[in-house]
Amino acid sequence: MIEARHLSKLYSRGVYALRDLNLTIAKGEFLFLTGPSGAGKSTLLRLLLREELPSEGEVTVAGRNLSVLSSQEVQAYRRSLGFVFQDFRLIPRMSVFQNVAFVMRVLGVPVPVQQRRTFQMLKWVGLQHRMNALPDELSGGEQQRIAIARALVNEPQLVLADEPTGNLDPDLSLEIMNLLREINARGTTVVVATHDRELIRRVGRRAVTLDHGRITEVG
Repeated sequence: MIEARHLSKLYSRGVYALRDLNLTIAKGEFLFLTGPSGAGKSTLLRLLLREELPSEGEVTVAGRNLSVLSSQEVQAYRRSLGFVFQDFRLIPRMSVFQNVAFVMRVLGVPVPVQQRRTFQMLKWVGLQHRMNALPDELSGGEQQRIAIARALVNEPQLVLADEPTGNLDPDLSLEIMNLLREINARGTTVVVATHDRELIRRVGRRAVTLDHGRITEVG
């Protein structure tokens, strides 16, 4: 599903965020990226999201070299992804229902399909009863569940999550991980960046440890 070959990302003043990284992630795998702040986790996710280009090497997703995609191909590629942020990034003025349906509306999905899929996702995350609420009326855990519903509503093949439990307590963190494990069990590839080693231990999936842009451990 994902293959990084001799992948490096060099920023200003000669600072490498990633350096000669080689990594393969199988289709349908659930993988953790871990390591201290500044290890390169978020940089790798940005490269996978095609927000940035590598300085050296290449990364392919489902056989596509992300570096050579046209602007139209980049947009189509991103529509095949789901992305979950630490800070939720819900649209404050929109209801829960509207937030989850937003991507489909932008893509021109027929309204009946939007409504059906959105309600199904809200029911799956257990928040169909809050569909008319605004984001600031929800708890942090509820907001993250809505963010996950929004990321999954378009049935992506790949979900990327950048510190999705960073603002949550341990019990809520495990709840969010269980939702991601459920979608992974349906065949979706999931990559989660987190510094929480205890959470990784509790979830029990393959983890790749980064430090100063290099892989130091796989386990």
